[in-house]
Amino acid sequence: MSKRQFTFDFVEKQIRKKTFGILSTVSKKGRAQSTGIMYGVSPSGSKFSLYILTHRSYRKTKNLMRNPHVSLVIPFPHYCLRFVPSSCISFQGRAKVVPFNDPEAQESFKQKRILRTNLKAGLRMKREAVFIKIKPNRRISCFGLGIGVLMLRKHMETGSYSVAIPPERV
Repeated sequence: MSKRQFTFDFVEKQIRKKTFGILSTVSKKGRAQSTGIMYGVSPSGSKFSLYILTHRSYRKTKNLMRNPHVSLVIPFPHYCLRFVPSSCISFQGRAKVVPFNDPEAQESFKQKRILRTNLKAGLRMKREAVFIKIKPNRRISCFGLGIGVLMLRKHMETGSYSVAIPPERV
């Protein structure tokens, strides 16, 4: 059976469709700490990064200031076929805190209505609002994304693949 080849462009398009993911950071004691987040994606054509609007005092912010290594999972649940495992995208990367007025971060949150609402809430947080900028490592792992349910049922091993971010986008 030939495995379909997926590209970074396809995966990026899927990432841009969503706004929810699960961010994992490393705690002060070296333990994994995960939390649900809303994210925005850098403008098309620029270096590929994701942005999270948050508060300076939140645990995830403090964790990544001590240790910038993060992991992000973006789930793609099957809303009608709840018995089918969700597809997902996951990657590791490095994160840093950038100011609330960072132009690229602001632009990333202007792309979707729910993110614009969060941006307005960030304005009310005054000086405590910051963005977390995540630069993914070069490889992005996927499971089930773009693969039909019947194909996955017959050949589960075809569900996993990875794509590389092109050098000019890293």
